[in-house]
Amino acid sequence: MRKFVALSIAAGMMISAGSAVASPEMLKKYNCTACHANDKKLVGPAYKDVAAKYKADGGAAEKLAKKIKAGGSGVWGPIPMPPHPQVSDADALALAKYVMAVK
Repeated sequence: MRKFVALSIAAGMMISAGSAVASPEMLKKYNCTACHANDKKLVGPAYKDVAAKYKADGGAAEKLAKKIKAGGSGVWGPIPMPPHPQVSDADALALAKYVMAVK
């Protein structure tokens, strides 16, 4: 029972703080899965490859969140990633943290 109460309090704090947590549903909502997958290259790189490339960079999630919103090119080959300005800053950061957590 104590665990349940502690988890409920923690979940409530996260919700009240407004922090977005990326999930497979969020990836689908923003159509990330059309070009990316956790473990294999599609049009864009696999999330595990992105996480491996930036694992030593403490500010990687923030940099990737900016790339999600602004788009990017040249890092992973000739096909650019289009900008996604409709993604909120909080969701972009949550998506980037999700990518950085993929092993």
